[in-house]
Amino acid sequence: MSGSNTTDFINPSTFILLGIPGPEVAHVWIAIPFCTMYTIAVLGNFTILFVVKREQSLHGPMYYFLCMLAVTDLVLSTSILPKTLSIFWFNSREIDFSACLTQMYFLHCFTGMESGIFVAMAFDRYVAICDPLRHSTILTNHVVAKIGLAVVLRGGIFVLLYPFLASQWPYCRTNIIPHTYCEHIAVVKQACADIRVSIYYGVFLIVSGMGLDMFFITVSYIQILRAIFSLPTKDARLKTFETCISHLCAILAFYIPALFSFLTQRFGHNVPQHFHVLMANLYLLVPPMLNPIIYGVRTKQIWDRLLRLITHKGT
Repeated sequence: MSGSNTTDFINPSTFILLGIPGPEVAHVWIAIPFCTMYTIAVLGNFTILFVVKREQSLHGPMYYFLCMLAVTDLVLSTSILPKTLSIFWFNSREIDFSACLTQMYFLHCFTGMESGIFVAMAFDRYVAICDPLRHSTILTNHVVAKIGLAVVLRGGIFVLLYPFLASQWPYCRTNIIPHTYCEHIAVVKQACADIRVSIYYGVFLIVSGMGLDMFFITVSYIQILRAIFSLPTKDARLKTFETCISHLCAILAFYIPALFSFLTQRFGHNVPQHFHVLMANLYLLVPPMLNPIIYGVRTKQIWDRLLRLITHKGT
């Protein structure tokens, strides 16, 4: 009996990614806005890195964290979009099992890193507003490097269990994944085993990762708002708050789609599958596209340096 059961277990060498199930005929057209968002993300984030590297005056904690965010956004969007476009435009749906696990690791790892970077940026804003005289002594280059290393290690180590567990399950149902990329839950759902360990660990990472990050960001901004409202004049309050607007916009652009995708995937059983997949793509593409725009437009120092570099080259 046990022998006949084990012969049914097939661990496929490849998976088949369906893309967005349902509107397959529209894949070619859906790829156009996806490609546009990716192009803007690549150009925008490389511009941020170039401007910060060129301008010595931007070599400070806020801009170091912004560079970390730009690198994370580049890796995050690149980990999914080339394969997605190959599905939409060339019908290249096969992905090797090991490549699928690698993609799973990178996209979840760098999603966790991005969340951690937002916490670091909130801490930077907290120190800059609540204890401005000690900002340069608290957030030294050494401390910024340690924070960056902690963010990378947290994202890299805790997500290792995702592909490890996924590689242990027997896959005997199908090798077809109704998604554009190898998202953790979408992959392990194809296993013919009790995958509750994977599901519970996924929920644990969301709560202990993004959940705690959102808590720390909220606490930081409560203290920031208290400090702002204690300022004597309305102009001073407004000017100080404006230094946080870019960070707040970037946080909203990241967490709202991510949480919406997480909640609809686990609890929105009546939500169509193609809507799940579309939201799962947008929350990995929209923030990398918006972040350089938000910081480039809202941060005067970056905007001024960019204009100076453009006009200098033009002359």
